[in-house]
Amino acid sequence: MFIDLAGRGLLIAYNVSSKKLTYTVYCSSKAYTERSDVYKGAVLQYISLDANGYQSILYDIYSLIKATKHSDSILILGVSGCCFLPIYRLFSKKRLIINIDGLEHRREKWGKLTRRFLKFSEQMAIKYGNVIISDNKGIQDYVNKEYGVSSELIAYGGDHVLCSITKEKENEILDKYSLRKEEYSFTVCRIEPENNVHIVLEAFAHSKRNLLIVGNWEKNEYGIHLLHQYKNYTNIKMLSPIYDISILNILRSNCSFYIHGHSAGGTNPSLVEAMFFGKPIIAFDVIYNRETTENKADYFSSVEELERLLSQNRDYYCNSRSMYEIANRKYRWKIIAEQYEALY
Repeated sequence: MFIDLAGRGLLIAYNVSSKKLTYTVYCSSKAYTERSDVYKGAVLQYISLDANGYQSILYDIYSLIKATKHSDSILILGVSGCCFLPIYRLFSKKRLIINIDGLEHRREKWGKLTRRFLKFSEQMAIKYGNVIISDNKGIQDYVNKEYGVSSELIAYGGDHVLCSITKEKENEILDKYSLRKEEYSFTVCRIEPENNVHIVLEAFAHSKRNLLIVGNWEKNEYGIHLLHQYKNYTNIKMLSPIYDISILNILRSNCSFYIHGHSAGGTNPSLVEAMFFGKPIIAFDVIYNRETTENKADYFSSVEELERLLSQNRDYYCNSRSMYEIANRKYRWKIIAEQYEALY
């Protein structure tokens, strides 16, 4: 039996998991108004705690204890609950496969105490896990250099965003947001400093090129400030979060460029998803983004560099073709599932 903690059962959700394994997924009961007992063959167990925020620590610990009674292998996604592992190893030798996710202790949004806690939890994950998974070569190199430990390299899938769209639906959404095909750039992200939204907005404000950017603008002071600063620019549309995959599909597939400003973490799911649409990608210049795109996208690290890339009169066909090829070769969920299941 295999247990997926944190309720992120993507391998199950996209029907690519092996039929030889039994999956149990632990979910936050607070996140669902309707609760199914089984989803696509996986047993669902509910925990009455939030899977995010400060409760995520207790959520992970409680899930781990419950999973220990029924599983042969346990997959832990993220390190926040790994602070408990020194105690856990006193009473259990169950096989723990731990995806350490991004380097959370380096994120600017956390205070000093939180960063120290996350660093400690990361250390415990590396020390007590049987298998460590890095989602990006940059993370893999960090684990090896920081801890002298070899980790498995497994990224994320992105082909779940692909879906059939009628011409009528496409025209409806483009009209709704007053967009013309390939006459705007697009980005979707959490509005945080580490995603360099301020750089993207300033570059487009200077360039006068059209930008559609989707994010949680009113979540923090950073987002609120940017919203007030740029909301009156006629070439910039700033939308609240969109969760409908079909709408995001239309917005991604009709843009001229996909702009990816993330600078922290490892392989970013939104970047992998965007690559499946075969559009030129301009990404922030950090090792994680270069590894994900195999150095075949275009990259910026300042307002001036992004402006220059936007103003260049050149063919971005090689960029777009490479993104599509890499996505289909590396980031399909069937491939990711097989990589995980080889470790159980």
